[in-house]
Amino acid sequence: MPYIPSSTDSVALRPLALDKLPVGAIKPEGWLLRQLELQRDGLNGHLSEISAWLDKNNNAWLVKGGDRGWEEVPYWLRGYSHLAFLLNDPDMIKESQFWIDAVLASQQEDGYFGPDNMRNGKREVWAQMIMLWILQNYYEFTADERVLPFMKRYFEWEMAQADENFLEDYWENCRGGDNMWSVVWYYNQTGDKSVLPLIEKIHRNNADCTNPSRLPNWHNVNIAQYFREPAEMYLLTGDSVMLDATYNVHEMIRRNFGQVPGGMFGADENARIGYTDPRQGTETCGFAEQILSDGVMIGITADQLWAENMEDVAFNSFPAAMMPDLTALRYITSPNQTISDSENHHPGIDNRGPFLNMNPFSSRCCQHNHGLGWPSFTQALTFSTKDKGVAYTVYAPNTATLTVADGKVVTITEETQYPFEDVLRFKVSTKDKVSFPIYFRIPSWTKDAKVTVNGKKVGNPQPGEYLRIDGEWKDGDVVELKFPMELSLRRWEANRNSASVNYGPLTLSLRINERYEKVNSAEKAIGDSNWLEGADPEKWPTYEIYADSPWNYSLILPEDNPFAAFKVTRKEWPADNQPFTIDNVPLEIKATGRLIPSWGIDETGLTGVLPGERAKRSAQVDEITLVPMGAARLRISSFPTSSK
Repeated sequence: MPYIPSSTDSVALRPLALDKLPVGAIKPEGWLLRQLELQRDGLNGHLSEISAWLDKNNNAWLVKGGDRGWEEVPYWLRGYSHLAFLLNDPDMIKESQFWIDAVLASQQEDGYFGPDNMRNGKREVWAQMIMLWILQNYYEFTADERVLPFMKRYFEWEMAQADENFLEDYWENCRGGDNMWSVVWYYNQTGDKSVLPLIEKIHRNNADCTNPSRLPNWHNVNIAQYFREPAEMYLLTGDSVMLDATYNVHEMIRRNFGQVPGGMFGADENARIGYTDPRQGTETCGFAEQILSDGVMIGITADQLWAENMEDVAFNSFPAAMMPDLTALRYITSPNQTISDSENHHPGIDNRGPFLNMNPFSSRCCQHNHGLGWPSFTQALTFSTKDKGVAYTVYAPNTATLTVADGKVVTITEETQYPFEDVLRFKVSTKDKVSFPIYFRIPSWTKDAKVTVNGKKVGNPQPGEYLRIDGEWKDGDVVELKFPMELSLRRWEANRNSASVNYGPLTLSLRINERYEKVNSAEKAIGDSNWLEGADPEKWPTYEIYADSPWNYSLILPEDNPFAAFKVTRKEWPADNQPFTIDNVPLEIKATGRLIPSWGIDETGLTGVLPGERAKRSAQVDEITLVPMGAARLRISSFPTSSK
């Protein structure tokens, strides 16, 4: 029986375990700042020069009855505007403001806003769900007084819709959790209980994500969004069954299709029975949506699972889905991927078309939606706690300003090159002395972690737990964390007992020489691409990537000492502060391997499925180089093995 509040006056949401900081309170620095700058200077920051869906002429978000950009504008603006606020870039803020003003001006008398996108005579609200998130970030950055009344009127419109007319279309039906989270956000901003029945209404009409053995569908981006919907419902009901359902979806998809490194699962459009090899991939926007959803789950639960999954995806999968300068992306990226061309690889890939090239003109959804990935990661670096303290859940260089105990404002700067080094320093800046706790996530993979305050050892940090440090903090105090990194092995029994090697939070891939071939973006785009007249394929070229060195290696892992022949080498930090490239990555590991001659490109043009243990290995032992997976656009990350 669904939960139906008997009185909005007696209902409240469970508090979040951790509270996100307002957009703009966290300033990215170091390598993370460089990723965001590349995003600004690359495809996301300049997509309006390419995409016809962002054309302001006859745009559905600007003109009543317009036929362009219904879904694409909010997809793009969600990442673009968040990036603008994080970088405090005046030109990007001005462009974002133009679109947001148009959205706020579009509200109709009944509370509905935006394009009247009709499906079977009913208003479809998926695009509005995305736009609500944009307004939330915008409000946190500007405190624009128009936003909250606007959202309230829209929620009242949603409440007035009959169930049979609500969340009926495929995409909106899968993704009601996005709408639900906006209601949670609004309530936490205002304390207005009148909106809370909408949470149950959304859950009642959304795709059922609570079945312990079945998912509503197997589309990779849907899964990365809808898995958290029951956990959001848990905030209303307090029913642990709902929270457990979210964990079950996360585990079910990975148990069946995610026996691979990189934090995701094989669903190159949809997960399919029989297609579980690490050569199956995930859409670029699937990576980005998973990062965002992990951040939501960190806030709801503070569970380290979500923080470690976010780092796994952000460090090992997401960067390699884009060109090193972030000017182009590919639709599908896989843990084992040794070709990135413009061919149709169906049925090896579920969908039909050129989904592996790095094309700025193509892959309509990912083209617009990829921009939310790094901003969402940045937003999860620092949280406020209920005891007026600070929590660090994922790690990267940044400066965060927040209010702590006694209403005092402090600034904490995190200096590190993590995940490429194991030392993190946190410097406190405060006008007055102030007492508050700081919580640090101790990664589950580290041993003998050490924490010091002003050079003195404190606490007893345990892997997989948070270390709480209480103290009276003064200006100039320094907390230093050391998370020793070592090589570790993960076996994927469901995929021919293949092996992945980790170094701390980084998964390692075979270093393959990458040969880039420039081709015409307009000629190599998928069928539903649509670009502006005058968009220049020469300025925004497509690249195909081919292997210029052998890749079909088994990794030699002696049973008694798997890493006996491994040698870890740290290299000079890249001058351009971009570590996610094959040439600049500041870490490499020497190992040994044997070629498997029968393992090659298969009949669909993809990297062949993993060979069996009986496949003949060469007699010759070769030295091979492993590099962090996120830096390798071509890679073997899940290896067949040899014992000697």
